[in-house]
Amino acid sequence: MPDPNGFLRYDRRLPARRPVPVRISDWREVYPPAGEELIREQATRCMDCGVPFCHDGCPLGNRIPDWNDLVRTGNWDAAVESLHATNNFPEFTGRLCPAPCEAACVLGLGGQQPVTIKQVEVEIADAAVAGGGLRPRPAPVPTGRSVAVVGSGPAGLAAAQQLARAGHTVTVYERDDALGGLLRYGIPDFKLEKQHVDRRLAQLAAEGVRFRTGVNVGVDVTADQLRAEHDAVLLACGALQGRDTPATPGRALRGVHQAMAHLVAANRVVAAAGAGRPALATLPDGTPIDAAGKHVVIIGGGDTAADCLGVAHRQGAAGVHQLDLYPEPPAERDAARDPWPTWPWVLRSYPAHEEGGERVFAVAVQEFVDDGTGQVRAVRIAEVTVEKIDGRRVVTVLPGSERELPADLVLLAIGFEGTEEQPLLAQLGVARNGRGAIDARPDWQTATDGVFVAGDMHRGASLIVWAIAEGRAAAAAIHGYLGGVGSLPAPVDPARQPLAAR
Repeated sequence: MPDPNGFLRYDRRLPARRPVPVRISDWREVYPPAGEELIREQATRCMDCGVPFCHDGCPLGNRIPDWNDLVRTGNWDAAVESLHATNNFPEFTGRLCPAPCEAACVLGLGGQQPVTIKQVEVEIADAAVAGGGLRPRPAPVPTGRSVAVVGSGPAGLAAAQQLARAGHTVTVYERDDALGGLLRYGIPDFKLEKQHVDRRLAQLAAEGVRFRTGVNVGVDVTADQLRAEHDAVLLACGALQGRDTPATPGRALRGVHQAMAHLVAANRVVAAAGAGRPALATLPDGTPIDAAGKHVVIIGGGDTAADCLGVAHRQGAAGVHQLDLYPEPPAERDAARDPWPTWPWVLRSYPAHEEGGERVFAVAVQEFVDDGTGQVRAVRIAEVTVEKIDGRRVVTVLPGSERELPADLVLLAIGFEGTEEQPLLAQLGVARNGRGAIDARPDWQTATDGVFVAGDMHRGASLIVWAIAEGRAAAAAIHGYLGGVGSLPAPVDPARQPLAAR
């Protein structure tokens, strides 16, 4: 049984990050591998609670106390099996997920620091690679049924793997030139080196999954062609429609861009360098979008904004300001606002924040200022208050608080408005709802029979654990729809929402 006193004997500890001057000179991951002693120590802090609320925080249903105790006792092979029983890609979630499981750890209820669940997870995942690689598990008998998966992000890949292991023939269609969705070109290498993505893709290929890149379904291949070739279709195209501010004066100036445009361009440069090819950070039309030597203003306070901040540092920005509409959050959970075990509103500092830049809270952009040639030279901001009135957000500017920040490059990281409008949707008879997402019936089918949806395309921009959970659940529904023998695990249903206070 677990050590009931482990959390009393050991404090929460994470491996030391690579030194800032070293890590901003390259694109490698910020965290080095943790030593086995540290991870065993941290796993020992898990109490195996009578009711493990970490399970409620994680939509995948990860068996967290089980694999914590297996690590504590040195049974790494069993820990690898336990972790993969519920999570297809723990090396992704262990690096990218903000860990709602840790926010729900019972230690947080008693005033202690939660178990380092995320760090233990990634070490188990890396142990699987070190212990012989990610062994393929192809289906012993094919079913003769075929499934098309549109999109190769975590939801699409999780569904593809589940369906292939069940014996179905799976083809993943990706409009980009390389597989992985946001994992490939949206997430910087300092958070996720692409070797981890490539290893999983090799495993999926060995399990029989077929990949077609550079195929824009709905344009290069019509929906009718897709349905004629496959018995079911899963839409997993993500939620890449960036939120914009078209009414803000100066929005059309050169140098004002969506954050994802900057991240994709930077990732392409890193990918090209890794392949020994020269490349510049540019938009598809050739417009430069590099932060080198520039004053950068990032609008937004979430993960995407922090990713842009880290990229700007590595590209050699002259200075960076990150703007947040809301006031600075508290350092600790406000139990009246966000009672345990819900996800708390607290100040989250990412590794990129210790690398430089200035965070400015409770401000809103009033204007993007022209330098006289159509290029942005500054942003004019004002201090604001934000209130909820009759369910609506009301932003009030404080008179006399306006000032300018220098800006040669402005990045909008203010969220997403759902999946992109595209020809495929109309061809399939599927429409976006008011949130820009695609509705799913209880069996994960859209309004069109035989067409399923999962991940951000259904949920809206969310966490990677939700994408994988929905991919697994949609795969289970497709397996049943195709008359597959037995059942596949379905960790969530389409109506499932994150743990929240009512």
